[in-house]
Amino acid sequence: MTKKLLPAQAFRKLAALYADMQDAYVRHAGSLGLTCDNCPDNCCTSYFQHHTRIEWAYLLQGLSELPPERRAEYERRARAYVREAGDALARGERPHIMCPLNDDGRCGVYMHRLMICRLHGVPNRLRYPNGRSVDFPGCFRSQELCASADSFPVLDRTALYTRLMELEVQFVGPGKIRSLPRVDLTLAEMIVQGTPQS
Repeated sequence: MTKKLLPAQAFRKLAALYADMQDAYVRHAGSLGLTCDNCPDNCCTSYFQHHTRIEWAYLLQGLSELPPERRAEYERRARAYVREAGDALARGERPHIMCPLNDDGRCGVYMHRLMICRLHGVPNRLRYPNGRSVDFPGCFRSQELCASADSFPVLDRTALYTRLMELEVQFVGPGKIRSLPRVDLTLAEMIVQGTPQS
């Protein structure tokens, strides 16, 4: 039977999973010749929503390790992001706002950044248990590289995502996971809302 993990145990396992994600990303980006160097765009303005409490809690753990004044600045930016994103959505627009953790192109909690932040750039695929699969094209530079190629590698993130969901169940508790509301939040909303219910 699956047992509930203590946060420290869960975070160690998540850090190991993140390391595997990084290895997979580096391999696929290298095979495409994809690099972020001198990119005119920034993925940190993409409107991403995240779906796990374990990543939410790990992100907040990273914030808690920062000096208080730096953490307070990120929290201020997160509140502003939530307001601006809400205004854009109310106008029927997809928000295009810089991530509150971005400092001159660098993530302020780089080691604690979330799965989507780690895998977005390369073409990737997610396969569901019912046989359906969804392909994600990656960033615009990745799409340009793939458009001129006869074939290109696609990172199948199914196994990585499966491991993440297994950790989510262990973090929340197998008897509780189905009774909690679904997480569907931006990183900024996670910061503003604080510690996830688990």
